[in-house]
Amino acid sequence: MPTSSTTSSSSGFDANYFRKALSQFATGITVITTRLNDGSLVGLTASSFNSVSLDPPLVLWSLSNQSSSMTAFQHASHYVINVLSADQASLAEQFARKNVNRFEQVDFTLSTHGHPILNGSAAWFECKNRSRYTEGDHVIFVGEVERCNVAPQAALVYHGSAFATTASIKNKISK
Repeated sequence: MPTSSTTSSSSGFDANYFRKALSQFATGITVITTRLNDGSLVGLTASSFNSVSLDPPLVLWSLSNQSSSMTAFQHASHYVINVLSADQASLAEQFARKNVNRFEQVDFTLSTHGHPILNGSAAWFECKNRSRYTEGDHVIFVGEVERCNVAPQAALVYHGSAFATTASIKNKISK
């Protein structure tokens, strides 16, 4: 039984409580990567990833308007969404840090369009940057998947402001 609640209104909405409520929804963890025209690499951790359509193959993710990576992703023709495996929590943390070389000591290969694919990921999707929609304090990016790959394994998830894995779910299913 809930102990308290909040409602959305023009005044008095409790954003911290809203964030706490959102933390109860377990999400997968991705690192989204691209390469700029000058060859420099850009990447960030995101948990806001969903499928949109099978025909055509579309996915979406969102990025804060305040992100230092916004300009790079708005102008990128392509990007790669890397779905992190259970043992890649350190990568999620590294790509979430500010003012560091996020690609330092990271193993990756380049996609057809020259964008980083993180080695060991559970899956990856190479996307054409199809459309963007500004909503609230984020931009929603819709990508058309041109190539993808899957290496079935336990995935990294985020719940209750902490990393977890799907390994326990997989173990229960296989028993």
